[in-house]
Amino acid sequence: MSEILEKIDKVGHIVVISHLNPDADSIGSASAMYSFLLQKHKKVSWFCKTQKIDQKLSFMPWFEKIRNSFPNSADLAIALDCANEKRLGTDVECELINIDHHITNSYYGDINLVKTDFISTTEILYDFFKTNDVKVNRKMATALYAGLLDDSDGFLSQKVNSKLFVTVKELLDQDADFKLCNKNIMKSISLGALRLKAVMFKNMSLKYNAKVAVFCVSDEDMRSTGAAAEDCEAPLEESLNLPYVKVALLLRQKSDFTIKGSLRSKAGVDVCKIAVKFDGGGHKERAGFDLKSVVSLEEAETKILNLIQKEL
Repeated sequence: MSEILEKIDKVGHIVVISHLNPDADSIGSASAMYSFLLQKHKKVSWFCKTQKIDQKLSFMPWFEKIRNSFPNSADLAIALDCANEKRLGTDVECELINIDHHITNSYYGDINLVKTDFISTTEILYDFFKTNDVKVNRKMATALYAGLLDDSDGFLSQKVNSKLFVTVKELLDQDADFKLCNKNIMKSISLGALRLKAVMFKNMSLKYNAKVAVFCVSDEDMRSTGAAAEDCEAPLEESLNLPYVKVALLLRQKSDFTIKGSLRSKAGVDVCKIAVKFDGGGHKERAGFDLKSVVSLEEAETKILNLIQKEL
């Protein structure tokens, strides 16, 4: 941690990076780091290659500062919540600090602060701020809380412990706008997402004595509902609330007819083992991958289900 502070103090222009298709943890940790760097009177930019970021995250402090072009004048980049270099969306030529909590992190930075036992990158960042006596203001507290809320699945994850609630209390004491976060992350939904949810649950199938919930979403489903890619995630998570379901699988056909896979689990089933077979990654209970060759949804379903059966 001291090495990171020393590096920050020595450079002029710093870029914080959120990963491709960022979630609340990546946006929240980058937002909090952005505020911290402003406190240090640094020139700071915020980069994310994805052009259409989920608008439910637009309440985050400094969201309007995000740009999809990486500045040439950068002296240092800080990647937040990025497990590997591909997730950065660009080639970083300056020095790079990697702050993350994914077990599949490839330690690609010149400096790596990776703590896989932390529930979110925002939790690591809060620990970093506390250790170095950094004053956490309202904007930072709100952004940090948002990442904790999302990556803990609304504090329902099996990883949640008493230490996490101590952190939440401290963030609320530092004036985190938890109501704003709860409303936008846990409750906000678009019309397209609502329409897609109906389609997904109508077409959902249960496999292996209802232990596995399977969602196959075609490109036509996405276009007809007007939903965005991230709108597939909520139904996937909700299916784990069914009594016997231990694993939920989503296969989403993209516009180029390649397939994006997402896996969720409970009861100790490690779905990350499946994702890494396709150069994907994530966590034991939440993982993702891409099938880069063009195959049908049916072929993909058969292939992934065989792997899930082995884990069960």
